[in-house]
Amino acid sequence: MARKATVTKTMILDSAFALMREEGFEQVTARKLAAKAGCSTQPIFRLYENMDQLIRDLYEKAVLYFERFYSEYPQGDETPFVHLGMAYIHFASAEKNIFRLLFLSEHRGEKSMYELLNGNTGAVGKEIAKAKAEGVAVPGDLFMKMWIFIHGAACMSLTGDFDLSDEETHTLLKNSYQAYSGVVK
Repeated sequence: MARKATVTKTMILDSAFALMREEGFEQVTARKLAAKAGCSTQPIFRLYENMDQLIRDLYEKAVLYFERFYSEYPQGDETPFVHLGMAYIHFASAEKNIFRLLFLSEHRGEKSMYELLNGNTGAVGKEIAKAKAEGVAVPGDLFMKMWIFIHGAACMSLTGDFDLSDEETHTLLKNSYQAYSGVVK
């Protein structure tokens, strides 16, 4: 009778995700992963042909994690791009290593940043539709202006250079929307 495998693909992927969250994507090596999972490297390569396959699964798990974070982030304002901005900046601050993997690395697979943000939630599309409903003539251009600001603030939060309170950030996002769009709320 063959011995039952005790290490599963889910266990390996969950351990890789935990390691990435704690130490960063670059630290997800076969040896460190084996130590984290409490096994040798053999089960990793029994379940995954190579580390590239594991990295693809890890990346997809990170994408789903961000989508869930965004979906669960409290909705506090109907002003277009404010919720997206607040959630994204908070994600960068709370999940630095996942943020780096998703939004600051070349390991995005074939997804653009827009595709990552829009994802299964349709987040960007919804925000653009809200701006259009408010009379913004070219909401895609407005998104780009807002995005440069939002992404910059999120990146600054990684280094500790963005130290505004939630209230200040909210006001800044709302004021930026009004300035860029011409819509006063």
